[in-house]
Amino acid sequence: PRSRRTSPSLGEMKLMPSFDIVSELNLQEVDNAIQQARKEVEGRYDFRGSKCEIQWDKKEINLIGEDEYKMNAMKDILQSKMHRRGLDMRSLQFEKMEAAGGQLQRQKIKIVQGIDKEIAKNINKLIKDSKLKVQAQIVDDKVRVTSKSIDELQATMSLVKGKNFDVPLQFGNMRS
Repeated sequence: PRSRRTSPSLGEMKLMPSFDIVSELNLQEVDNAIQQARKEVEGRYDFRGSKCEIQWDKKEINLIGEDEYKMNAMKDILQSKMHRRGLDMRSLQFEKMEAAGGQLQRQKIKIVQGIDKEIAKNINKLIKDSKLKVQAQIVDDKVRVTSKSIDELQATMSLVKGKNFDVPLQFGNMRS
């Protein structure tokens, strides 16, 4: 009789330990920081009677104000509220102030989520050059790192933490 080769069932397969390197911002915390900033702007004496507001549509923030002083003050208030909530300012991309009509100015602030392809390539290169026994691959907007050894994964985390990539990085989805 012929011998049959059977593939291992899911229960028998050994999954290698892995983790993902991501750049994400907690949008609930962003929302909370914006609500606090709005309350402070409404309550401040120097904003009384002026047309200043902070708009938020879950993708970008718009600051609308009468003059550059008020725009900078709103920006400072927003940044301080976000910083207090543990949000990294590198996740915010400030665009130039522009005229919004009716003597108002607008500044758009984009929320940056995910790792850019170039930065992902740099992270991947750093890990490969380190000679650690890990495999790194770019998956969508994150970098997945796998290894047989959890110690190697932890060494990889330390290596990546020690390097500045101009974006906030988090380590998640740890599987062992």
